[in-house]
Amino acid sequence: MMNTLYDKEVRLDLPDAAKSEQFAVQLGNCLKPGLTLCFSGEIGAGKTTIIRAMLKSLGVESTIKSPTFSLVESYLCTLAPVHHFDLYRIEQEDELEYLGFRDYFSTETICCIEWPEHAGKALPMVDIRFKLTSKGAGREMHMCALSAAGERILACLAGE
Repeated sequence: MMNTLYDKEVRLDLPDAAKSEQFAVQLGNCLKPGLTLCFSGEIGAGKTTIIRAMLKSLGVESTIKSPTFSLVESYLCTLAPVHHFDLYRIEQEDELEYLGFRDYFSTETICCIEWPEHAGKALPMVDIRFKLTSKGAGREMHMCALSAAGERILACLAGE
């Protein structure tokens, strides 16, 4: 759901994997507990790549698996626990009840959700939405703040 108070959208070109990873590190430096970040885009758009690089920047040393089949992978980062969801295989939002989806969201955690459109009304308040599209060999990202916390992330990413 779009909150019209926070509808500033920023476009960013990520011409290669190195720039995507550089962005992910910068994003990691802007995060605080209590955030919900959503990542949309077609298969292969780079959603998992960015989240994986962000998690590494937050201190995860173990293998970072895509939660395509498990639906959620959780990591204990120095900043906060991070829950990485991939909702691609969710066909009805009722399925999220069985997963205990709501229980993952708190002021102490950071939740990163791929394919958030599959969550329907089960999706809690989102702070920032990232939409990735292929652009030549790289990616184009649109970032939209949906809360005051999302606005702070955009400002941090802009170096403000």
